[in-house]
Amino acid sequence: MVQGQEQGQSGFTTPEISRNVVRVEQLWQEFFLDPSQWWDTRFIKKNPKYPDFEHKSTHEGLWIEGWLNPPWVKAKVATMALGRVQSGSELRSGVPDSLGKGVNVRKLCQEGRLKEALHMVELMVQQNVQAPIKAYACLLKDCARRRALVEGKRLHSFIVQQGLHSNIFLKNTLVNMYAKCGSVLDARQVFDSMPEHNVFSWTTIISAYANHGQGEEAINLFKQMQQTGIQPNKVTFIVVLKACARIPALEEGKKFHLDIVKSGFESDVIIGSTLVDMYAKCGCVEDARQVFNNMHERDVVSWTALIAGYAQQGLGKDALDLYEQMKQDGLQPNIVTYVVLLKACASIVALEQGKHLHLDIIKSCLESDVIVGSTLVDMYAKCGRIEDAREVFNNMHERNVVSWNAMIAGYAQQGLGKEALTLLEQMQREGTKPDEVTYLSVLSACSHSGLVDKGQHLFDCMCKEDDVIPTIDHYACMVDLLGRAGYLADAEDFISKMPIQPNALVWMTLLGAARNHGHLEIGRRAFDSVVKLQPEDAAPYVLLSNIYAAAGWSDEVAKITKEMNDAGVKKMPGCTWFEAGRQVHDFVVGDASHPQS
Repeated sequence: MVQGQEQGQSGFTTPEISRNVVRVEQLWQEFFLDPSQWWDTRFIKKNPKYPDFEHKSTHEGLWIEGWLNPPWVKAKVATMALGRVQSGSELRSGVPDSLGKGVNVRKLCQEGRLKEALHMVELMVQQNVQAPIKAYACLLKDCARRRALVEGKRLHSFIVQQGLHSNIFLKNTLVNMYAKCGSVLDARQVFDSMPEHNVFSWTTIISAYANHGQGEEAINLFKQMQQTGIQPNKVTFIVVLKACARIPALEEGKKFHLDIVKSGFESDVIIGSTLVDMYAKCGCVEDARQVFNNMHERDVVSWTALIAGYAQQGLGKDALDLYEQMKQDGLQPNIVTYVVLLKACASIVALEQGKHLHLDIIKSCLESDVIVGSTLVDMYAKCGRIEDAREVFNNMHERNVVSWNAMIAGYAQQGLGKEALTLLEQMQREGTKPDEVTYLSVLSACSHSGLVDKGQHLFDCMCKEDDVIPTIDHYACMVDLLGRAGYLADAEDFISKMPIQPNALVWMTLLGAARNHGHLEIGRRAFDSVVKLQPEDAAPYVLLSNIYAAAGWSDEVAKITKEMNDAGVKKMPGCTWFEAGRQVHDFVVGDASHPQS
């Protein structure tokens, strides 16, 4: 701010005045070159000491009637399309209707100029000019869209200063802003401070908890809403059903299904699709299918939800069959549908079906999508076609960390450790930072390739250089790295020094290594630890029995079998899939129902 510009200001020495005159003239020249870089504050200021124009970056000010102005300024301002130049008394007479209605603020917001709109509101607050509720709502929605929490909190403080904090409309918008910005605690504080709630208030806070992994609290809030007598709307039901799907909470989901029937929403296609998704993710594919069959109208989301349900439950064959029915009904799959189907092909190694899907994806012009491309890489790799996976990867116009991880994991699964490490180096050179999944894949690659030293080095780099916190899966991978190479004592020592409690996966990994290397003592200790954590699992009994059988200890094999029977543990029958002519056949041990069994 250039001091002493305002009208009538004096008391400066000649050198100071000279310097200020020069600077003021420079500023006016900058102003006329690009007025868009300046705030026009004439219509909101009440104090003449505030400038008429303020620079958006430097915050230097200019006064139209400033006594240091060059003589040509006032005439030139009058010729610009910036609004009629008024006298000082007119400037201070009040705020124009357009600004009082928040038109300027909303216009700035609509144009994506959030910081400028915020600054305008701040000036209004400083001048005790009431900013309109619609202007605040517009800004809060923009903050929610941009995830701009800091700016949202500033707006919240302005709302409080202007005495608007009891307005239910603004309160709901604040709850929504905090929720969308990821601050569930702030959202809850605003919600709890509300003297009354409507269905939008409840839906917004329930959605906040559901979307941030706190499904139990979302369900509890839904029940509280019902106890207050407020009826859920369609959106509320959709939100709480998604919370049930994520937990999963089947019994609660069934109760809400009954409420939906009573409310008359069951025929809605979005509600129906969400119910299909909820039952499928809760493991009840038959219930999901029943809801699907009863739907009067189905869209691509409905079909995709059921396809995903079958895929998630394993038998992928049913998911692919459903895809063919979907096409016969004339529906075009979307990106999510293709991703689900490609994962199904990967899970049952249905290469021909995967290739067919790839052709459909090309015809649908979706091949350039980074998610679809990454899933294609994963599918080809898991089907053993590493060259095809690399070709898709090389042809991707855009790659993200998921794309790199899919290709690295493909090399790891094929035991191509050196190729996986080379790709990791390329990934880092091209500026993509490895994440926890990347390191899981390269550690697995090192394990399958016997690169023990390199694996240990990468584990250290993961923690120290890339700030990736090791999960239980990373520790299990390190146990596999050591155990697979025959360093069983080192692997057991590594487990004893883990900073987190080893789970059944870690001990099963050690038990598997003991089976491969015929180490009875370590195998028995690993077995005991697994059984304590996972007593119903038949796998540790089978592995330990194999160790004793390989050592020729038939009596111990019999003891293990008795222990398994006494514990009521049953071995699940093996299952395999076979693809012939784009038809997937599944076979289960002991089941002779298949015509070609």
